[in-house]
Amino acid sequence: MEELSSMVDNNTIMDLGKCIECGAKETDGFSCYEMFQFPLIWEHNDPELYALHFWLVSCYMIQHPSNYTEEGYKLMVSLFTEAYDNEWPAQYILRKNRDLNTKIDKITNPLPNDKRKRIYRS
Repeated sequence: MEELSSMVDNNTIMDLGKCIECGAKETDGFSCYEMFQFPLIWEHNDPELYALHFWLVSCYMIQHPSNYTEEGYKLMVSLFTEAYDNEWPAQYILRKNRDLNTKIDKITNPLPNDKRKRIYRS
């Protein structure tokens, strides 16, 4: 089992009530990462929502590239674009995603959150 200190930390950095990466404003004191958790929970209780899981996660991922390796980020953007352009069904996207993920070393950024390079958005 991984030690807690080595687990992925995808929290966002908020500055003056805005995410420095995606530019989203806090909502009722919640950061964009905290808001992202709500639909993740909802989809586990609703198969129709869960069918959209790939789109939910990839949209968040594309807006927060510091959480992922350069290779993992490029893979996600490419998969998202191909899936959208070709109107792939959810099951095919998930299978393709699993296949592609086996071809790269690491998807998530191993650096601690406060050491990651970020592109600031206003």
